[in-house]
Amino acid sequence: MAALAKGGRTNFFGFLIRLVARIPFLFIASRLYGASALGRFASALVMVEFAGQMATLGQKRGLAQRLAETAWPEAGHRAGHVQDPDAAAHAVADALLVTTLLAGAMSVLIWLFPQSMYPKGNFSQAERLLVLAVWAMAVGDIALAALAFRFDVATTVRARAVVEPWTLSITAGLAYFVYPEGGLALAYLASVGAATAVALVALVRAYGLPRRWRPRPLALLRLAVRNMPLAGADAVEWGTRKIDVFILRFFIGEAPLGIYYFAQQFASLPQKLKTSFEPVLGPVITRNVRAHNMPAIAAQVCQVGFWITAAQAGIALALAIPGAALMGLGGPDFVGGTLALFFLLAAEVVAATAVVSEAALIYVARMRNLWISLGTIVMQGALTVGFILAGNRAGMTSVGESALAALAMALALGTSSLLKSRLLARILGEPINNWRWALIWAAVPAIAVGAVAHLLPEWAELVLGLPAILGVYCLVIWRVGFGPEDRVLFRKDPV
Repeated sequence: MAALAKGGRTNFFGFLIRLVARIPFLFIASRLYGASALGRFASALVMVEFAGQMATLGQKRGLAQRLAETAWPEAGHRAGHVQDPDAAAHAVADALLVTTLLAGAMSVLIWLFPQSMYPKGNFSQAERLLVLAVWAMAVGDIALAALAFRFDVATTVRARAVVEPWTLSITAGLAYFVYPEGGLALAYLASVGAATAVALVALVRAYGLPRRWRPRPLALLRLAVRNMPLAGADAVEWGTRKIDVFILRFFIGEAPLGIYYFAQQFASLPQKLKTSFEPVLGPVITRNVRAHNMPAIAAQVCQVGFWITAAQAGIALALAIPGAALMGLGGPDFVGGTLALFFLLAAEVVAATAVVSEAALIYVARMRNLWISLGTIVMQGALTVGFILAGNRAGMTSVGESALAALAMALALGTSSLLKSRLLARILGEPINNWRWALIWAAVPAIAVGAVAHLLPEWAELVLGLPAILGVYCLVIWRVGFGPEDRVLFRKDPV
């Protein structure tokens, strides 16, 4: 629990840094490049990020189990202390090799079929170069997962919350004056490359170079087969956050898609806070799985689940109440995406239970977890298409149809949370529940503060109202909702 608390603390501050860093990029991209360019960028990223996700082959979480098998099981040894001093480095090298081979193959396929990124056929040569981000993204994820096994979350914060977003913002601003046709693509390449460089430097320092390592084709093949359920679960979990954009790009124009992507970037901030617990939660759960300590797993899942739910609910309120002012940062045309922002934020809150439940299910019920995940994404896809077609028949605007896609996501992820928590509770023989009434007690005064802030000018609503909403919520949840076991999250040296 101390390790989880330390990781959670680090990632909370990383979230705040990420929030501050994300706004300049969105402002630059929307005001300088425009909604259409942002829509093309979003369309391409769906394929690039999907390829990067598949290239990891589930190893972002599976690597924790692989490294745990090389570690001494006896108590008293630090995580990562190994029998063979090179075993951990060899495991990481194997993972990086598999990822590199897959990333290369997928990059070639996307390069040969650029319409997979740009269905409208409207792209520049620089925008086509986005395929180069596949390898950097996948390798960076593997490196950060390996570091998380040693409870090094600070590198993740540096790479993903500082280096990546600030490089993206600065490069996008400079590139507009040099090569505006492909500035967003070039900025993304620079940001992903810089973040991966930070991760790889830290990886070498932590594990060293793989001395006397030789690639093992048969072992790599077994690793690939073994990780298929994890790869599928990871891909589906990622897909639930991206299938909306994938479908929308066939139904609406580039500009409405850019507005939706703008809203999605704010809504994805709570998701980053949530998923950043996974690398820390994974190693802790694997140790308890090996010890068959099911009550401890249930306690950790519920504890982290409440931390995530409480944090996400407060962040969602702080972003949703001044939502129109937030969307207005992109310009008057972007305000129409406020409803989509509401539904996207709600989706992240209801998804918290599924994410923490899955962190345990991938070790105790891989295939059943995968089937639920597959059912979730099929449900979301069907609802998204159905809602869009219904909205079209009702004469809704393209921006309105995009809000229905966000609603479909919220319904699908809520269903997933219910099913996965029930399954985990049955396997562990312990209740799994992230809900506490304190969430409501904290939300009521926060909404009241938000209603007052809504009377202020837009700039004041954001500068003063947003932190006031979050501050009141945090104060109440601390006083009413957090017990002694929760407050370990905020102690520097939890016991």
